[in-house]
Amino acid sequence: MNSEEVFKIRTQTDFEKSALKIFRLQAEKNAIYKKYIQQLGVKAEKVNVISRIPFLPIEFFKSNKIITKPPVSRPPSHVFLSSGTTRMKRSKHHVSDIKLYEKSFRKGFEIFYGEVKQYHMLAFLPSYYENKNSSLLYMVNDLMKSSGKKESRFYKSNEQKLLLDTIKNLLTGKKKVILFGVSYALLDLTPPAQGLSPLSHDLTPNPSPKTGEGSSSLFVIETGGMKGRREEITREELHKILSEKFGVKKIHSEYGMTELLSQAYSTGDGIFKSPPWMKIFVREVNDPFSFLTHGKTGALNIIDLANINSCSFIATQDVGRTQNDGSFEVLGRMDHSDLRGCNLLAG
Repeated sequence: MNSEEVFKIRTQTDFEKSALKIFRLQAEKNAIYKKYIQQLGVKAEKVNVISRIPFLPIEFFKSNKIITKPPVSRPPSHVFLSSGTTRMKRSKHHVSDIKLYEKSFRKGFEIFYGEVKQYHMLAFLPSYYENKNSSLLYMVNDLMKSSGKKESRFYKSNEQKLLLDTIKNLLTGKKKVILFGVSYALLDLTPPAQGLSPLSHDLTPNPSPKTGEGSSSLFVIETGGMKGRREEITREELHKILSEKFGVKKIHSEYGMTELLSQAYSTGDGIFKSPPWMKIFVREVNDPFSFLTHGKTGALNIIDLANINSCSFIATQDVGRTQNDGSFEVLGRMDHSDLRGCNLLAG
């Protein structure tokens, strides 16, 4: 299975064929995953539908090197660490080929927002900025460079006024702006973004590069991550506060995590959609091998085929539900899981 095939997936049939190919590869070449499915008594050669593929508990990334060995053994080019304190046991994602991650997040971004060069990419991610091994930091930094705009940069905790002034000036100049922000930091922005409301506009739910530079547009993309810094609130409450603060109709969201090489995006109302090579399933909380139908709440399982060099089949500690069209909601995290920096709020 060539990694290039992953990004050519367009249909459900394409996805299922590729998922089964990658499963068989990882069942043989990924030592930890191979041992796990053997302990479950699963024979890889007999798995012929994706509903029978076992999902590796995400906790394994904290204590094991989850990697699918390439034909020629080589050390990983990057190791991404989940957010958290030094006292916490943090997840590690050993990335064999960083170009694969870059291709995944670039193509994923373009699916939802079009060509990155049309945007001024700003980021207010104070806690992530301190974690130099953050996969989110790596992604946003790359998108900033790709935008080619001098205003595209990270803004630190003590640069709130500069950030707000920059947004206002860009919108006055009829520029298109994307602001990536961790939830607690966006809430803490002071003073409120007064003066932004008359200038900012939401585009259509599916932004297109054809919109051009003719009108100002502000997209606020929250990345979650309250991380115990403030009292947790629902996503609906968060988005209401931020919509009023920034003068936009909808707050967008990004859903990703250290253990994945792909991201899902919400263009409003907390409804996420995935790129074609990433699918979400819901499992019964008390029976990890039982799947739930659309609309029912349970724990999220994720197939990320970009994870061809690690593990593409992950059982997360996130709670949510899927819809018939493949979209999904993230409603919180399971009570016994660690606090972490992915896109979750108590719901």
